[in-house]
Order: sequence, then C-alpha cells, then structure tokens
Amino acid sequence: MTMIRFRLLPPIAVLLAVLNATPVLPAAGPPPNLVLIFIDDLGYGDVGAFHPECGNRTPHLDRMAREGMKLTSFYAAPVCTPSRAQVLTGCYAKRVSLPNVLSPGAAAGLHPDEQTIAELLQAQGYATTCIGKWHLGDQPQCLPTRHGFDHYFGIPYSNDMHFLGGPAQGKVPLVRDEQVAELLTGPEQSTLTARYTDAAVQFIRGHRDRPFFLYLPHTAVHVPIYPGERFAGKSANGKYGDWVEEVDWGVGRILDALRDLKLDEKTLVVFTSDNGPWLTQGRNGGVAGPLRGGKGGTYEGGVRVPTIAWWPGRIAAGGASDALGVNIDFLPTFVALAGGNVPADRKIDGRDLSDVLLGRATESPHEAWFYFFGTQLQAVRSGRWKLAIARQDERNERTGKPQSNPVPFTPTLYDLDEDIGEQNNVIGRHPDVVRRLQGLIAGMDADLGTTKAGPGVRPPAQIANPRPLVANPDNPAPVEKPLPELKLGETLASEAAPRIASKPFTVSCQVAPESQEGVIVAHGGTGVGYALHLRDGKPCFTVRSANGAATIAAEKAPTGKFNVAGQLQRNGAMTLAVNGEVVARGQAGGLVPHHPQEDLSVGFDAQQPITDYGPGKFAGTIEGLRVEIEE
Repeated sequence: MTMIRFRLLPPIAVLLAVLNATPVLPAAGPPPNLVLIFIDDLGYGDVGAFHPECGNRTPHLDRMAREGMKLTSFYAAPVCTPSRAQVLTGCYAKRVSLPNVLSPGAAAGLHPDEQTIAELLQAQGYATTCIGKWHLGDQPQCLPTRHGFDHYFGIPYSNDMHFLGGPAQGKVPLVRDEQVAELLTGPEQSTLTARYTDAAVQFIRGHRDRPFFLYLPHTAVHVPIYPGERFAGKSANGKYGDWVEEVDWGVGRILDALRDLKLDEKTLVVFTSDNGPWLTQGRNGGVAGPLRGGKGGTYEGGVRVPTIAWWPGRIAAGGASDALGVNIDFLPTFVALAGGNVPADRKIDGRDLSDVLLGRATESPHEAWFYFFGTQLQAVRSGRWKLAIARQDERNERTGKPQSNPVPFTPTLYDLDEDIGEQNNVIGRHPDVVRRLQGLIAGMDADLGTTKAGPGVRPPAQIANPRPLVANPDNPAPVEKPLPELKLGETLASEAAPRIASKPFTVSCQVAPESQEGVIVAHGGTGVGYALHLRDGKPCFTVRSANGAATIAAEKAPTGKFNVAGQLQRNGAMTLAVNGEVVARGQAGGLVPHHPQEDLSVGFDAQQPITDYGPGKFAGTIEGLRVEIEE
C-alpha cells in the first residue's frame, strides 16, 4: 500500500506561494468582439515596442503593447496572398492552393467550400465586415461578401496593381461590397488609411450592442507609399515612416472608440503584419530589426512579424510571449473564444492560442511550424530550433533580384533562442535535433509535399473567363462622400447630405453649449427626419418616421464640452450617448422611410421643425459633426 504524504506549509510560505503564482484572470464572460488589424509589409523592426531604434513614432502601438501582450515569435507567410489565405482559412496557404500572389483578373481564388473565419463567426451571431486589402481573388465569387463578410470596403488587391489600359489606366478600384465605387489615382490613395479607419470606427459604433468581427487589412504600408496629408513629411523615416505613423494614429482611433463606448473589456484586438519588410524598396521599405532577411524570403525577417494582442481585463498588461504562434491560429482562437467549433470535416492547421493569450499556458500548442515559399518547403521550426532544407533568399538587394550563390546548398540549423539573426550554423553539434526535425519534414512531405502538391492539398476556386474588376455604368455603386466641415449656422443641401433613407445611422458631434435650449443639428421637417437638440440643458435625440416623431432625452444635463451621439438601429431602436455612455433608449416607429427634402442645418432648423424645440437656435460651439450610415 502506497502512503501519500501531505506537507503543511507555514502561513508565510502559503502567502509567498500565492504572491508568486501566475495571476488568474477573470472567468470568461459573453463572447468578445474581435478586431484584427492586418498591415501590409510592416517589418518586425518598424514598431517602437519591438525595436526602439526604428525611429518611427508609434505611441498608440507602444501603449497597446504596454496594456497587452507582445507576441515575439509570431509568423506569417512570405508574401501577400498566401498570408491572407492563412488568416481566413486557418490553413497553410499551400493546403488551400493559394501559395502565390494573385494578379487582378486571376482565374483562381479562395474556394467557395472553404469555411472562413468570418463564416464561422457569422454562425455564432457575429456581425462581420472586411475593410481594406483582400487579395484572395477579385472575381465576384471570390470577394469577401461571398466568404462570410456582411460588407466589404477596400481595394481587392495590392495598391500597385494598376489597370493597364483604357480610361482606368493607372488607377485601382475601390470596391463597396461587390461593386466598384471609385477608381483611384495614385495621389488619391493618400486618403485610404483615414477612410478605412473612419469606416472601422463607424462599424464599431453601429454594432456596439452585438458581437462583431472587424477585419481591417490596411493597404498601408505597401508601395507605392501614400501617407495622408496631415502625416506627409512629418516622420524621421521619409514617406514610409509617415505612413507607419498614420497607421499608428488609426490604431489609436480604434482603441479610443472602444474605450469611449466602454467596449474595451469586451473586445480582443490583435495587430499584426502579413509578412516582413520589402527591403528591395530602399527607404520606401521597412526594417526587420534584429532579424535576417525580408519580404519574399523565409529567413525570420521575411515571416516573423510584430504582433500585439490587447484585451483589458483578460490579457495581462505588459506581457510578452515567445511561444510560437502563426496567423493560421486566428481562426481556431477566435472561433473558440466565440463559443464555436472549427470544421471537423477537413484539416485545419491552426491551433487555439487563447491559453497563451490569457496566461493559462506559456508553451506553444504547435509542435512545429513549416516555412513554405510558394509550394516549396524551405525550413521547419520546432521549439528553439530551425532547420533550413533549401536555400533561403534574403531578398535584400535593391534590384529586387534574389541573391545568387553558386555554392550548392546544404541543410542549416539555427538556435533561434541564442541566434535570432540566423548567423551561426550549428548543425554539426546537434545530430539528434536534426534527425527529429527531419522526421517532422517527412510527415509534412506525406501531407502537403515539400515541392509538389501532396494528398492534403485542396483545390482553389477556378474561374472561367475572368474579367477585370471595373465600374459597371448601368449599376454604379454609391460613392460615400464625407460630410463637409460645417460651422454653426450653416446648411447643407439635402441632395448632398448623407442618404439616410431606410438605413440605420448615427449622428454625432462635440458641443460646448452656452444656453439650455437649441438645435444642434436637424435634417428633415414635419414629414420625416432627425435632430439632436437640447432641452433644459439635457441632450435629446428625435427621429420622425412614417409613424410620427419619437424623442429620447438624457436625465441629467452634462457640463462643459461633451460628445453626443444619437443612433437609430435597423429595428427602430434608438439610443442616445453622452461621452460614449448610453444615457437614454427608446423606440422609433421604424427607419426614416425616405430621404428628407429639407436641408441639413447646424445650430438651428432652417425649415419646418421636426419636433417642438422651444427656442430653436443653439449658442455655443459644435465640432466634428458626423452622420454615419450602416449599409
């Protein structure tokens, strides 16, 4: 009989054991909102939190890292399309037959039978949107709206993939859902980061009351480089640094919106890149910091990317994990956090990283990660060891040509814990490690193949007679125009005002009132319309639909300058928020059924009143007026 012995700790030992234990974060609550910010060609050394000597000012990303967790061994594919295929499917790009970059009008794309991260989250009740660069096929059956996204807004491929002829020569298409809304010249791309960010914030505000998945694959910082006007010429690193700093600003706006709406503790935000820096572009490309190589190669600099996970209250602040993670892990991680399951009828290569993110584990769930370039397997990593079995181009010549080396290649082993820059081949010292890694390679060869396609490869979408994605003159998509900067006492003609007919919308601004009454903004009259106004100093929101007017009001009058927002939802529900906090709820008779004929007025109601305002004119200041429409 075995005797089990118990040792009682003295009180002070118990206390020390508790203090030294890994902190246990709060228990899981409702499914979180999920935001994935995916940058194009951003290097490991381009963010201050990963490489303080980079010279780029990234205060919002640095704060995100302080408040969240840096993932310092996080991987992507070497180039655009494969990396995005991995994010969407949770599989190696070779498995889903998207191992190479797609061109406009390509006859291949993401297969309709692949179950994407968006489709799996939709099944859990999530609202989904994709804003930015898609690059998984530009034919209708390959667009985001056919793969689980409720809406899409962005350029469907890289911003240097211009049309070659006709009136669209030198331009790229900006697509809304499945139609070309605009054709952008190069300089017009300078508005993209701000427009994408505006659309992202609008989506968050419009879905604050239900779980949402925001996939934001930015066009930045891929060449050609087009920073916004307010950032151009402001950084120490030329145009590239300007655009990095604008990306950082955009991240800050999204995190601020989540904080303002009190959604920060309900939202997991991940920031990452699709591959390493494009070193061949010189000053228009980034840097890999301590890593070797860049975009287009399988040295660490080409595929190890700066990644930050932020979820206040759930992810411990100031943490860093060197556990191996990959962008194929987003799908199983996000789906698990949403309460769903990954498909059981096909192989998914990704692993659930939630235990690492939430502090319940320190080891990677991956036994190994396989570095593919196209269809060729070039290296494998397991733990600290990386074995290269094929030549890895550094891709650092300004000519863009791979480095040539007439010397035959022999396998190379790196200890990444001691040699992150991959300078020292230690293959002769660790034959047992090499044999183990060669066994892993043999297993992958039997699955996907190390050069040719193995039995585990699934087909891509095959498109007969693909056509360039151009505007359809018979059915043009609506062009979103930002609201011009309107001053107190000004009006905007109805035909130029945001088209709210039968659409959910949010009207918001910042006000500093000098009186207790007055109209902040009004659009409409005795037929239909909406207004933000004050009554006894209390903000009010009125909606007039086909069933009459409905008004909701705050219980207290705020002091000083404050933000106010009124929202009409698809089911007619109304909310009024002050400084991001909902202060009143109500129910309108429905959406506004048709566009108001009256002009939009700021600080007064220029025509028939939507409701009884009392003294109609507003005294004080009104700034940042926005009307955001949910399609």
